Amino acid sequence: MLRIGIVGAENSHTVAIAKTINLDGLVPDARVVGVWGETSELAKAASERGGIPTVVETPEAFIGMVDGVVVDHRHASEHLPAAEALLEAGLPLFIDKPFCYRVEEGIAFLRRAKQRGVPVTSFSTVPKQGSFLTLSEKIADLGAVYSVTTTGPCDIHSQWGGVFFYGIHQVDMLLRIAGYDASEAFVFRGAGKDHEATVRFESGCVAVMHLIGSASPVFHVSVIGEKGRVDQEIGYDANPYLASIQRWVEMFRTGVEPETVEEILGPVALLEALEASVQQGVPVRGCCPYLS
Repeated sequence: MLRIGIVGAENSHTVAIAKTINLDGLVPDARVVGVWGETSELAKAASERGGIPTVVETPEAFIGMVDGVVVDHRHASEHLPAAEALLEAGLPLFIDKPFCYRVEEGIAFLRRAKQRGVPVTSFSTVPKQGSFLTLSEKIADLGAVYSVTTTGPCDIHSQWGGVFFYGIHQVDMLLRIAGYDASEAFVFRGAGKDHEATVRFESGCVAVMHLIGSASPVFHVSVIGEKGRVDQEIGYDANPYLASIQRWVEMFRTGVEPETVEEILGPVALLEALEASVQQGVPVRGCCPYLS
């Protein structure tokens, strides 16, 4: 039996993961055995709703108790500090989206993980949905990608990291489509809660992200390539968490990381650039400095 611990109870993902594994039984031979919460009330609620038998007093209490840990906070700045002791103990880690709040701390963390032979991964759940995988197959037939447009919910002033909090979903999809050579990002501030970001790539590809804060639109992607165009709504699977859970559970079991360093840190680098553009009101260059 694979024993899993979860650090963080404020995020709705915690209960969703536990329900999928513990209550719905959709991941064979695995169980979420413990949870740590930002408050005792949050931990207790997650335990009850997700069928998690144990509430631990500190994240470090998972050392020697579990085979892998999910770190699941709402604000990306809290992820890596909470995982430091777990990394040192050699526990496999799934760090929920976004991986971290600053790309430099992510580089250092992944470097230590590699030195210690500890498997670590992170990704948005949206690109793991069947609808996005179908879109990816269509894009593969387009040849070179010239333009990408994405739409989705995002509050650039969210208390949980502004554009980081929900912008990660669009950014993760965008980079998987356009590549990891983003060179410039600029956020056009709307008069209300809706904004638009442009991203330029070294390849020549251009992208527009619609960051919608006044409603909760479904995610949508449009791609123009040398051989045509595809447009698709990115709907959710019947259980939107299952494909992602299966991916990191397999890593916990085998030690094989499913995502590259580019796939983990590329979105963080672009989100940093978008955040800086929101704050400064100007285009920000060098969106993927860790690649140079």
